[in-house]
Amino acid sequence: MSTEKIPSSASSSSSYELSKGVNGLDKVLLRDARGSSAEVYLYGAHVTSWKNDHAEELLFLSSKAIFKPPKAIRGGIPICFPQFSNLGPLDSHGFARNRFWTIDDCPPPFPTNTLNKAFVDLILKSSEDDIKIWPHSFEFRLRVALGPGGDLLLTSRIRNTNTDGKPFSFTFAYHTYFSVSDISEVRVEGLETLDYLDNLQKRERFTEQGDALTFESEVDRIYLSTPTKIAILDHEKKRTFVLRKDGLPDAVVWNPWDKKAKAMSDFGDDEYKYMLCVEAAAIEKPITLKPGEEWKGRLELSTVPSSYCSGQLDPQKVIQGS
Repeated sequence: MSTEKIPSSASSSSSYELSKGVNGLDKVLLRDARGSSAEVYLYGAHVTSWKNDHAEELLFLSSKAIFKPPKAIRGGIPICFPQFSNLGPLDSHGFARNRFWTIDDCPPPFPTNTLNKAFVDLILKSSEDDIKIWPHSFEFRLRVALGPGGDLLLTSRIRNTNTDGKPFSFTFAYHTYFSVSDISEVRVEGLETLDYLDNLQKRERFTEQGDALTFESEVDRIYLSTPTKIAILDHEKKRTFVLRKDGLPDAVVWNPWDKKAKAMSDFGDDEYKYMLCVEAAAIEKPITLKPGEEWKGRLELSTVPSSYCSGQLDPQKVIQGS
């Protein structure tokens, strides 16, 4: 496999490796000094791997994922833009995840943590084909970075570049697939008492009643007005994912369970046991941009060891902590 190391002009000490991935598709490899890493395919600007400093994979990628455009890659972090799911006239989840992005070595500056040496900037601009199905001109810039502690940071900046004076609206999600040891041993904290739209019941609105979200059947919900921090507690691995988000008020929680898993050609029959999607999103209230305006949506993923007390997790430390 050919690999070239490319210093980014954004910082003299920033670098990434560009290599060929599955089926010869270009991918970027980010590594931090302590050994954590991330892989990003230029197809879809799709993060397909995030490993900690013990080389443990933290994202779920289906063993049956199809790396053949225009098929979206099953797992990792697909980007849903300019439409989430089937909430509009476009194909499900829009087209950003089905396009080839380019590396942007001279992005406009934006405030960022100077400690993040391992990052790459990608850009997608509307093509003539895109404008035929979604008649708006845009620039979508994505920065994928590894923080000094192995955290994964994604920052999206979307700008309306229409020259006709027209605003546009869009919905958005980072469709993150987390790797879990056993879905029946996982709980999600931070969504208690919130309203959600249940996609399994024609998006009827309900209020979450439980102390924490646990899983024993298919779940497909859009939680509304969610906190900036959500925790996913993996009992068996004694590990907690912490999801921090900014500019993304909603959170989608999805696990297809057995019947839907079997119906997906690019998903193993039993793989639902080892994944959970918790997606930072802007869905209920679409984002509207006037020409020249820019929206920013940020996601930060980290892991911490889970605390135990009499066999129970103590998630409040995670939720209320820094």
